[in-house]
Amino acid sequence: MTNPVGWFEIYVDDMQRAQGFYETVLNVKLEKLGDPTEEALNMQAFPSDMQQYGAGGALVHMNGFPAGGNSTLVYFSCEDCAVEESRVEAAGGKVQRSKMSIGDYGFITLSIDTEGNMFGLHSLK
Repeated sequence: MTNPVGWFEIYVDDMQRAQGFYETVLNVKLEKLGDPTEEALNMQAFPSDMQQYGAGGALVHMNGFPAGGNSTLVYFSCEDCAVEESRVEAAGGKVQRSKMSIGDYGFITLSIDTEGNMFGLHSLK
């Protein structure tokens, strides 16, 4: 097995609100994806390079699948997770656990987005 995660999706109730949150916190621009099904999916992809380490993913709005309440945690890589953490509350989210050391593996912050999903920020410094 290579990298165990090949793709991720974060389900949202309000795409515009969620997209604004992640674009603000991560300082990125999400890109609209075409609907790969005929279920009227609205998908906004995070910037990614399939030739680089890590997995790509998207925010997804799908009727009948509400945001929040799931048990999968996505960590976004950062140079210093304190920088992105500093943007969470101003973007409408909540810092659940401020930057903390995870020993030899660096540092993490746990936050909750505008849709009630918990996510992590990870950095080596």
